[in-house]
Amino acid sequence: MHAKWRRLCVKGPVSLDMFEHISLMTLDTLLKCTFSYDSDCQETPSEYIAAIYDLSNLITQREQSLHHYFDFIYRFSSNGRKFYRACRIVHEFTANVVKLRKKALQEKGEENWIKSKQGKTKDFIDIILLSKDEHGHPLSDEEIKDEVDTFMFEGHDTTASGLSWILFNLASHPEYQEKCREEIKELLRGETTHLEWDDLSQMPFTTMCIKESLRLHPPVTAVSRQCTEDITMPDGKVIPKGIF
Repeated sequence: MHAKWRRLCVKGPVSLDMFEHISLMTLDTLLKCTFSYDSDCQETPSEYIAAIYDLSNLITQREQSLHHYFDFIYRFSSNGRKFYRACRIVHEFTANVVKLRKKALQEKGEENWIKSKQGKTKDFIDIILLSKDEHGHPLSDEEIKDEVDTFMFEGHDTTASGLSWILFNLASHPEYQEKCREEIKELLRGETTHLEWDDLSQMPFTTMCIKESLRLHPPVTAVSRQCTEDITMPDGKVIPKGIF
């Protein structure tokens, strides 16, 4: 992303849509963390990335339309057709990656697979494939696919939104932006190495700025719940199972 910005700014100052660039960077990073897949989506268009974007927009639009709440109506609308097409693209991509990785695990055997990963960073699918439920059974393909899709879909939009607001708030308060910059420069002490995980605890002011931005502009403003059983209220009224 930084290299792309430098290239775009080579001829002088230019206005950039931060959310667009950060969203692509977030998706690129998540694909590497989840699938060990180098998408190059920051430079090259991708059908999978386009489907993720479509799903984000279509879900927001659906929430604003009361009659689209009903699946049997939404399915036959133009947005509904786009939604299910995007779902198919995302699910097929995930299912194919899980299938190939599971095949490699079965061919090598779990013990040899774990040994081959020693000294290397495991991605999200590696961790899920090696996970067991409370009875010691591995997760099914459908459960793995659901976990991966949730990680990808819910992870990219919230992360991109949070980062974009952090940059906006720092740009709106240059004095705080400069204090963050000085804190990080002091931590690196002129070195060009990247920050490590342990360094994060040594950036109290930057951490406060990040948390304040998340407080002012939370990426997730509400969390919905669905009743798994009928609930009887003190006045005798019943909230039926399945209600959100």
